Amino acid sequence: MLRALAVDDERPALEELLYLLRADPRVSSAEGATDATETLRRINRALDAGPDGDDAIDVVFLDIHMAGLTGLDVARLLAGFARPPLIVFVTAHEGFAVQAFDLKAVDYVLKPVRRERLAEAVRRVCDQVDAHPAPATASPTTVHPQTAADQIPVELGGVTRFIPIDDIAYVEAQGDYARLHTPAGSHLVRIPLSTLEERWAARGFVRIHRRHLVALGRIDELRLDAGATTVRVGDAELAVSRRHARELRDLLMRRARG
Repeated sequence: MLRALAVDDERPALEELLYLLRADPRVSSAEGATDATETLRRINRALDAGPDGDDAIDVVFLDIHMAGLTGLDVARLLAGFARPPLIVFVTAHEGFAVQAFDLKAVDYVLKPVRRERLAEAVRRVCDQVDAHPAPATASPTTVHPQTAADQIPVELGGVTRFIPIDDIAYVEAQGDYARLHTPAGSHLVRIPLSTLEERWAARGFVRIHRRHLVALGRIDELRLDAGATTVRVGDAELAVSRRHARELRDLLMRRARG
């Protein structure tokens, strides 16, 4: 009996996949997650519990296109673990099959998901589990969910690199993309600035302008000149909009007192 985790950032697609998995008699449990951080946190609990624990996971049914870390990024992270769960990609895109199987995916299921096709994927997973059972003496391995949360993947000439978020001084909006500025250079990612603002607020990033998100700890100077407010971040001087100026000053003062 399989214990499954389904991952999709579109709630209707996730609910449909969970419905089909729960209807399969070979699946004893199926839970859902909507992003990479939640997924890794859930897998962390599973590995802490061990292969016989109540939170164990045998297989992850993983979407590819998600905001932030993609399904491929999650699979790359899981590949580094001693005994990761098996992976079945469930996607609307045909073009990633080669990468998926390079990452040792058990199957690659195209959306819209047909019951018969998903049943075949479950069969393949069962065959893998039967062929490679977890050792009874396996000790649980802790996977820290912040591994994904502390990094962001960027594509450089067909190679995915993981940039530590702590290295990012500020972020610049460029349409539907965002440019990440670090002391070593800049990187373009296809994530809206508003999404990064929400995700990184707890990490000390603040919006100072419709075009810029800045790490508070990277601000070297706040300047008020003829009614215009700017900040210096390394070699860059960035404008602060009026609506954000007072809040930014208050945050910097509280940070200095703390």
